[in-house]
Amino acid sequence: MSMRIKKNDRVRVISGKDKGKEGKILRHMPKKDMIVIESVNMVSRHMKPSQKNPQSGIVKQEAPIYASKVMLVCPQCGAATRVGCSFLESGKKVRVCRKCNEIIDKT
Repeated sequence: MSMRIKKNDRVRVISGKDKGKEGKILRHMPKKDMIVIESVNMVSRHMKPSQKNPQSGIVKQEAPIYASKVMLVCPQCGAATRVGCSFLESGKKVRVCRKCNEIIDKT
């Protein structure tokens, strides 16, 4: 499945325990169709002391969530929207907001 959202995009969760939360995409895994969003789907990990992490204890961190559970937040209109694709005159493929028809990729 092709992912229409990318790293550093702002997204809103539309289902699950974190419904309504917004955050930036930290990591995406296209083969598994999963993404990691900052401060969403927080889990507790029990860490043992090691060379890399000398302090043991319970650590809160983000866990992956399915990409189908989020919608992109349009930078122009601020609404959670579906993403469309369009071609510029130069032949470059860009992502487009389905609500306000503005180009999402500003390059």
